[in-house]
Amino acid sequence: MAEDLSIIKGDKEAQYVSLIPQIKALLEGETDLVANLANIAAALKEQFGWFWVGFYWVKNDELVLGPFQGPVACTRIRKRRGVCGTSWAEAKTLIVPDVEKFPGHIACSSLSKSEIVVPIIRNGEVLGVLDVDASELDQFDEVDQRYLEEIVKLVSGEW
Repeated sequence: MAEDLSIIKGDKEAQYVSLIPQIKALLEGETDLVANLANIAAALKEQFGWFWVGFYWVKNDELVLGPFQGPVACTRIRKRRGVCGTSWAEAKTLIVPDVEKFPGHIACSSLSKSEIVVPIIRNGEVLGVLDVDASELDQFDEVDQRYLEEIVKLVSGEW
């Protein structure tokens, strides 16, 4: 298990390339899902300084808040509601450059300006989502999508 992170600055892709092996080391040998999700959220927040990073998991007919880093968050989200509920319903990653322009956006914090939500899928079923918010507009792109999807695959088998 890694004891701390080596944070690098500069090119976003290089940051992910440096971070993913460190996340794998954090997960190595640890079987507790909550611990692993907590460490992933912390590693992403530390590396990128985003406003909010966390997980929601599907329980019954709602997404329920799981491990996260950042200010207090919405606890439960219905399917098709907000960015997280829409990502769950559509089983696809959503990149939202301006959350104010997303129909039905849930404002857990007025400081959130842009968002990316990545579904965690196993055997065709969405088990949960990784939700990342930034306090600036247009912070997420295809590079984030590619690497965040790779990161959620690291835990999809444990879910």
